[in-house]
Amino acid sequence: MEQFAQQMETARRMVEARLARFFPGDGLAEAMRYSLMAGGKRIRPILAMKFCEAAGGTPEEALDFGCGVEMLHTYSLIHDDLPCMDDDDLRRGRPTNHKVYGECVATLAGDALQAAAFETVLSAGGEWRHGGGAAKAMAARILAEAAGERGMCGGQYWDTLGDGQPHTETELTEINDKKTGALLRAACMMGVAASLGRRFVDDSCMEAAREYATNLGLAFQIRDDMLDVIGDAGAFGKPIGSDASNGKTTYVTLLGLEECKRRVLDYTAGAKAALEKGKWPGGTEFLAALADSLANREK
Repeated sequence: MEQFAQQMETARRMVEARLARFFPGDGLAEAMRYSLMAGGKRIRPILAMKFCEAAGGTPEEALDFGCGVEMLHTYSLIHDDLPCMDDDDLRRGRPTNHKVYGECVATLAGDALQAAAFETVLSAGGEWRHGGGAAKAMAARILAEAAGERGMCGGQYWDTLGDGQPHTETELTEINDKKTGALLRAACMMGVAASLGRRFVDDSCMEAAREYATNLGLAFQIRDDMLDVIGDAGAFGKPIGSDASNGKTTYVTLLGLEECKRRVLDYTAGAKAALEKGKWPGGTEFLAALADSLANREK
């Protein structure tokens, strides 16, 4: 566990240092940077880096791919907090973007971060020996699919369309698989794609990454719903009970806390089992430990 924590911190610092180089200056760039550098677990770029490593590459080769995912994730959070969506005042323990810069600037900051995400992926540097352009094009396509109608935006659409209305478990899972799972899948698969710049990778790695992320995303969302009930507001970074006050159907309202705990463990086990299906030149121990750590997270 100590080794995992050290590796996690090393990867997180790499991400923070790289992100800090984007969007200097004031105006719109300041609003973009405000949310991008607000902290967070940086799970998505770390997943990209560690899947690249497992596929035989290095963390550095996937760093800009991961930063692109984080920019797109940040844009989604800015928009998710807007009054027309969840109307939240706090994000990661700080006032949300629109509370600081106003709704218009916040909307534009999100839009600009989405564009910057693809620019960052397609401009990623590296000593590509073969397939470098193909790797970047593949990563951009994966990210676009995850962000659009078949992914995150589609999930948000169905979630918003049904606000205040009860969902079945199947409907809730389909929504959350798009809202949360899509970008996690993108991060993991883009990590595998990053390794293609130097070597050829067995297709089993891409499929294993997809399955791992799907299970991880569902475990993550169920745990998130649990923390909205039992979490500490200071650690969680936003008000506890916001889902209930907004009349949202969650896994807790459908299943209860005890069943949610069991589902988190089941999906976590599914994520770790998926790793065994890939033919990895590198190790996957970190990825298995990460799944376990997210299942027990407090924020």
